[in-house]
Amino acid sequence: MILPRMIRRLKDRRDHKDSEYAHLFEPYKGDEIVSLDCETTSLDVKKAEILSIGAVKIKGRKVITSDRLDIKLKPPASLSKDSILIHKIRASDLVDGIEIDEALEQVLQFVGNRPILGYYVNYDIRVLDKFIRPQYGFGLPNKAIELSHVYHDIIKWKSVGGEIDLRFDTISKKLDIPILQRHTALGDAITVALMYVRLKHGSPPSVA
Repeated sequence: MILPRMIRRLKDRRDHKDSEYAHLFEPYKGDEIVSLDCETTSLDVKKAEILSIGAVKIKGRKVITSDRLDIKLKPPASLSKDSILIHKIRASDLVDGIEIDEALEQVLQFVGNRPILGYYVNYDIRVLDKFIRPQYGFGLPNKAIELSHVYHDIIKWKSVGGEIDLRFDTISKKLDIPILQRHTALGDAITVALMYVRLKHGSPPSVA
């Protein structure tokens, strides 16, 4: 799975080396990370339509909530009662939503070539790529940082021979980070950002 994505990324970089998006393929040399989350109609990438996108930037120990992305999209036809049970977002909540093309442009401008952090971040990237590639001819080339992997790698030495619970709510509780506006894209993005800062710059969490 990794090799084809690497090959495709190299091809995208070559094909767009002279385009206005060439900078997205350059190695990132700054010190910021973007925590990103998407709320969708389905957990199946092939069926998923994007309802909202939230993102905030992290710089060192700071989560810069003043510099954020909080996008609502127009409600898709696939928004059903069953999907509402997953994300708690109704069509009436998206009455002021924007078109997907405008949303994607805002995401590319906000994220740039910074690393993307998330909880099950590969899902969010794959869903975005499903819409970005047909529109722009490339997928997101950004480095991905999976929060649950960061958490696992930091506490695994405390759980020799034991299972590590990587559920979102469990990680939040272990890190003593409140869950902000659960099942909203911006709320989850901020919560993930706070958990990441706690993991990287705070004391290792207990596993009791």
